[in-house]
Amino acid sequence: MSLVRLNIKGISYSQTQNGAYALILNEVDGERQLPIVIGAFEAQSIAIALEKDIRPPRPLTHDLFKSFSDRFDIVVKQVIIHKLVDGVFYSSLICERDKIEEIIDARTSDAIALALRFKAPIFTYKNILDKAGIYLSNDQTTEEKTTKKEKVTLKSPKEGKVKESDFKNKTLDELNTLLGKAVDSEDYERAARIRDEISKRTS
Repeated sequence: MSLVRLNIKGISYSQTQNGAYALILNEVDGERQLPIVIGAFEAQSIAIALEKDIRPPRPLTHDLFKSFSDRFDIVVKQVIIHKLVDGVFYSSLICERDKIEEIIDARTSDAIALALRFKAPIFTYKNILDKAGIYLSNDQTTEEKTTKKEKVTLKSPKEGKVKESDFKNKTLDELNTLLGKAVDSEDYERAARIRDEISKRTS
């Protein structure tokens, strides 16, 4: 079976499962996208790894795993999404230490969070993409359009209380101060929204 390389397209709040997020993977040499439902913690961890402007004051679990692996010279070489059963994706971490390769089972969301930190490529088999891959039409839903953003903003019902207009009257200095406070308090969803407002003004 041939492998197909995937890139992360984006993350948005899932409209179909309460409290979950939709991670969208895009095939590198094609137009199909692979949607995967993941939990809030994993979505947050993936979003932080994608965002270069947000640095958590304490390491998240996947950051700790990366530091542990670096200390003992363990490298994650690639991630393979190798199985799809009843809508659940199964993945493997291909690791190497002292030129010895090991394969470790992992949840797909954890595997992708680690792949980002190790800068490891993500693959799936062609038959899985044939089965679960989708083509997005031009008349996409709001959720689908959100997943196309390279800069990821996590969205949830609770965040509806924080409107973009809340930041429009702030100066850039005030926004940067708020961004620092949000990161220090580990409120990464708010930090992402503030970051988006800063990006709009500086782009």
